[in-house]
Amino acid sequence: MSTEVSEYRRQEESIDISARQHVVEEGEQELLTLNMGPHHPATHGVLRLLVTLEGEVVRDLKPIIGYVHTGIEKTAEDKSYWKAIPVVERMDYLAYYFNAMAFCGAVETLLGLEIPKRAQYLRVIHLELNRIMSHLVWLGTSALDLGAISMFWYCFRERETILDLFEFSSGQRMHTRYIQVGGVMDDIPPGWEAKCREFIDLMPDRVDQYGDLLNRNEIVLRRLRGVCPLDEQSLLALGVTGPLLRAAGNPWDLRKAAPYSSYEDFEFRIPVGTQGDNFDRYAVRLAEMKESVEIIRQALDGLPEGPHITEDRKIALPPRHELATSMEALIHHFKLVTEGFRVPPGEVYYPIEGPRGELGCFVRSDGSSKPARVHMRDPSFVNLQATAPMVRDAYIADLIATLAMLDPVLGGIDR
Repeated sequence: MSTEVSEYRRQEESIDISARQHVVEEGEQELLTLNMGPHHPATHGVLRLLVTLEGEVVRDLKPIIGYVHTGIEKTAEDKSYWKAIPVVERMDYLAYYFNAMAFCGAVETLLGLEIPKRAQYLRVIHLELNRIMSHLVWLGTSALDLGAISMFWYCFRERETILDLFEFSSGQRMHTRYIQVGGVMDDIPPGWEAKCREFIDLMPDRVDQYGDLLNRNEIVLRRLRGVCPLDEQSLLALGVTGPLLRAAGNPWDLRKAAPYSSYEDFEFRIPVGTQGDNFDRYAVRLAEMKESVEIIRQALDGLPEGPHITEDRKIALPPRHELATSMEALIHHFKLVTEGFRVPPGEVYYPIEGPRGELGCFVRSDGSSKPARVHMRDPSFVNLQATAPMVRDAYIADLIATLAMLDPVLGGIDR
């Protein structure tokens, strides 16, 4: 053996570990603080959880965010209102139609713009398809966290159908820029309505199948029922909205409480829970998918005739076929694309009901063609506060399930 190796062995064997030994007195608490994330597969995004454990019991938890910060709100302030829409869509990447709707709704309020009825219905149809798609991603990934692997494939099968519909109507599967200031980018193409009706005829049975697979699964029931409840008053104090609040028995839903985009024209129920536990959070979202299907069906049945976007050429691009024959249309197109449109000075907050709760957009205008301030009230950011009170004194396995039932999207949290 070489001299270097023998010297290493001598030092290694001479280490005295007696000073490290410590006898835990009876009744003494031994707490372990560890990191879960920021790349843990069960964190539903780049989230870091600083977890304090006593054995397998969670005694405290601190969410640490900011790992995917993109500065989208500040970027939007450097672009014209027209060009900010694709940027805003990329915050909550599972709710891109909702991001665009909140931003466009705020700008339209400042402009005092009246949106054609057909455009409002088309917005509702795509928003509810997006809500179902978001819930499908949540259900598939949450079931995966609980070990129900098959659910992931079933949910993504239906998600693909919805993304095909988005591609059919807008040309893009994700981040479609379909909702624009003044309406929507284009009318639905021939054949789209028939494909959409095929989907909504199929979807209620598929939701029932999901329920049949999970509602009688003993492992799923033990992981969800009675686990990590949080009462309505605690949720309200934290500003929590959406399915998490409705699971505790509060039926608050902005589609009913403060209707927008003609939601007052549709009949639908607000699913609520009774215990506010993980099972109620799961059951509420499952029921919401069926209600979204009914809203889409009513919107298709009552889809009004008329334009799909405002006819104000200073706000909306002129039809492409006019560009070759009308100098005025060409000028409007050129001005909108290069400079955008000016918005009267003022500020507004425009809230809508997103898949995770109240998604609101604050816009302040200084009279120019660019917003002076854009700020989004993302529900994932607010709802994340509830994680610690939910999981305190629960097992670490329950923390995984509860985080899944929270349905956080880190793109919306960090923005």
